[in-house]
Amino acid sequence: MIDTEGDCAEWAFPAEPGAVRTARQAVRGQLRDWGLDSLADLAALLVSELVTNALRHATGPIGVRLVRPSDLGAVLLVEVSDPLPDPPRERAARLDDESGRGLHLVASSSRRWGTRPGVSGKTVWFELAVPE
Repeated sequence: MIDTEGDCAEWAFPAEPGAVRTARQAVRGQLRDWGLDSLADLAALLVSELVTNALRHATGPIGVRLVRPSDLGAVLLVEVSDPLPDPPRERAARLDDESGRGLHLVASSSRRWGTRPGVSGKTVWFELAVPE
């Protein structure tokens, strides 16, 4: 499902393994349409990490939303929502850990990031600076 209006694009994906690839493709395609190819790889990588986290810990639909808010200037806001109310925790992964680096990657690669509760579940968001 896609709902695109102006500078906002939103999708809902089923909690299935293919959601990661589909979300990545949707984000890349939308950023290409907006002329933001330079952000596509990073945004797709970070969305992949957050959708993967949602798949590991939640059931139900996973929402992905891209917003270019006019009041924030040259910023791309990316949100990933899931029905689990518990906020994610950033942790330090050991060298031999196969997981646990997603939130650290989001925190170190984005301008700002955070979480907020939703009506049902939560949203993890991050901002990327849009090159001028």
